[in-house]
Amino acid sequence: QVQLVESGGGSVQAGGSLRLSCEASGHTYSSYCMAWFRQAPGKGREGVAAIDNAGRTNYADTAKGRFIISKDNAKNTLDLQMNSLKPEDSAMYYCAAERVVAVPLRQYDYRYWGQGTQVTVSS
Repeated sequence: QVQLVESGGGSVQAGGSLRLSCEASGHTYSSYCMAWFRQAPGKGREGVAAIDNAGRTNYADTAKGRFIISKDNAKNTLDLQMNSLKPEDSAMYYCAAERVVAVPLRQYDYRYWGQGTQVTVSS
């Protein structure tokens, strides 16, 4: 069983930054691919960024150049540094994990999910 707990969400003005964190427990963390997803009200859940155990990353077009995903295997944590935030980045952000040999951004590729942390960006 895998447990994921997100933190770091909040409210920020457009152009600002936030850093999300996800703490993982209950599995061999280093062997899992980890990802961040988000879901805005009335919209589907979309992949934001993913990172595998080798450090390979995959970013959605909306995140490229603004967000940075990182993973600390020693601390069992996953971070998402979000810069130049826009109002359209407002959503519930979820951490996800799966033992896959890839860095997918489809929600169906992940079995383990956190409860989410809210990000609100005002204009």
